[in-house]
Amino acid sequence: MDKNKITTQRAFLKDTLRLQIDFRQTDQNLGKEPPSIQKIPLEGQLLITLPDTNAFKTFHGTDLIEAIGRRRSHRRYRDLPLSLAELSFLLWATQGVTEVIHPGCALRIVPSAGCRHAFETYLVVNNVETLKNGVYRYLPVEHALVFEHDMENLPTRLAQATLGQTFIATAPVVFAWTVIPYRMEWRYDLAAHRVIAMDVGHVCQNLYLACEAIGAGACAIAAYHQVKMDALLKVDGENEFTIYLAPAGKV
Repeated sequence: MDKNKITTQRAFLKDTLRLQIDFRQTDQNLGKEPPSIQKIPLEGQLLITLPDTNAFKTFHGTDLIEAIGRRRSHRRYRDLPLSLAELSFLLWATQGVTEVIHPGCALRIVPSAGCRHAFETYLVVNNVETLKNGVYRYLPVEHALVFEHDMENLPTRLAQATLGQTFIATAPVVFAWTVIPYRMEWRYDLAAHRVIAMDVGHVCQNLYLACEAIGAGACAIAAYHQVKMDALLKVDGENEFTIYLAPAGKV
């Protein structure tokens, strides 16, 4: 172990950097427009409207204390599809919008530093009713999906991109969160990156608890091949890149 490097990296966990930043010089305080709260679909992309919250009534009745107590990371999934309503519920529980304040700010189900919500939710779909397999992206404002692309040998490429964790490719759906750092940097400058790491934890924990309501399970994944995973999602790896993954399915 290189103790000097470890000590240097530990500094990321501390909030001392904040004292070195002149927040008067952030893009927010310089009057620049905030970045959009979601990526705009490309012209011609297929949009799929998701069942709204009325469809979630069948998931009522889960006791929160029991859900917290039962929470586990699940790496084995039954050979059953998720319904579109179940997927809709998991997306709403992790990044759903409750109120749009303006094009650069929205309140969501999960908390975020400064209400910046720096993430995009991609789905690698393998077994969801009515959806063909492929890569999708969640549009939280519309509560809809946009089909991004198909890919040959997608399960194999997914396993390779997650460093041989083959169980991931057996899940009906894999949540793949990317981060667009500027959404947070616009307000917090260099202090943005520490709170981005905190925020993605909020998102994934909600996935775990929401899974309990539908008889499903998830497994948070922080180990993956950055370049291969970014390529699988077709993000540029610089202004947007993969930050966290979680397969989900019935258990």
